[in-house]
Amino acid sequence: MMENEIDTLTGLIIGCAMEVHRTHGPGFLESVYEKALAIELGLQGLSYERQMPIHARYKGHAVGDFVSDLLVEKKVLVELKACQSCNPG
Repeated sequence: MMENEIDTLTGLIIGCAMEVHRTHGPGFLESVYEKALAIELGLQGLSYERQMPIHARYKGHAVGDFVSDLLVEKKVLVELKACQSCNPG
């Protein structure tokens, strides 16, 4: 996939996330935002998988496993975070 295609896809994903935030606002659990974002991605015609197990490798060596919140178009991992206050420090 070319860089422009990734830029376009990530722009669409960010737009979907912004729509979820505009609609729901703050204060919900991460799982609520994940479900809402999945719905919005689908409404925009984007394919996704939720809670996708990922086996990370580095130069042919297993370095860890994790579960991604969303894998969009089999190309972009999306990890959601919800917080009461997102002030650094």
